[in-house]
Amino acid sequence: MKIVPSQRHVYSFSSYMTPAEEVYPGEQVIFETIDALGGNYEKIDFSKVNPATGPVYVNGAKPGDTLVVRIKRIELPKKGVIVTGKGFGVLGDEIEGFHSKELEIERWAVLFDHIRIPLHPMIGVIGVAPPEGEYPTGTAHRHGGNMDTREITEGSTVYLPVYHEGALFALGDVHATMADGEVCVSACEVSAKVVVEVDIAREEIKWPMVETKDSYYIVVSLPDIEEALKEVTREAVWFIQRRKTIPFKDAYMIASLCVDIEISQLVNPSKTVKARIPKYVFSEV
Repeated sequence: MKIVPSQRHVYSFSSYMTPAEEVYPGEQVIFETIDALGGNYEKIDFSKVNPATGPVYVNGAKPGDTLVVRIKRIELPKKGVIVTGKGFGVLGDEIEGFHSKELEIERWAVLFDHIRIPLHPMIGVIGVAPPEGEYPTGTAHRHGGNMDTREITEGSTVYLPVYHEGALFALGDVHATMADGEVCVSACEVSAKVVVEVDIAREEIKWPMVETKDSYYIVVSLPDIEEALKEVTREAVWFIQRRKTIPFKDAYMIASLCVDIEISQLVNPSKTVKARIPKYVFSEV
């Protein structure tokens, strides 16, 4: 199994990233990641946040394809850190100074003083080279990036649109646990080892998707959260319409009955929202 070391990382996604490794469809690879702050817990340098290990060149991936990433395992250390401060997060104008707190990580929980918070290892940054330009790893868009979506965890499959030969896939910003919203600007930030299996699907998607045991998630990231909510709703309705070959009006009503529109994160330059579509929608009676 190939290993991509943490020293091979990027701070932005672009088509001119230099591949750190090359893999074939069906191959597993280990990504060694650095925590989102690069070990600097005294202040945040926003030009050096969320290093993403990679990129990996996936042989055979072409524009118009979908990169399939199966998350096999996330290995965590014994400690993590959470930070916040003035100007950070949803309530950044209601707090002074800069604050960091080291958190112990047990087998099943993260400790915050005397509170045991259930462990939920997840990947905050995961993406490919965007169609054009350069996107810092601290933000997200159609290529993926800093989506901070809890469902990107062990056992899930992530689908990413491919815009360039080889996809140029990278990941990082692993959390031991995080709540939807990530309201104070950070989660339990950790370095980690992530094992994934990559594959290619010969079909096109507009936005990243996540598949879990019982649901599909469409993930949309835009600077304006109202626009993001409208776009993710539209994509969910279209997904149902295409899969079931039904009129838009019926898919729209099914979405109102079955689809949950949820927040992933509210604190990055682009806000990330998700539509959860239960798989039972596609079952036949």
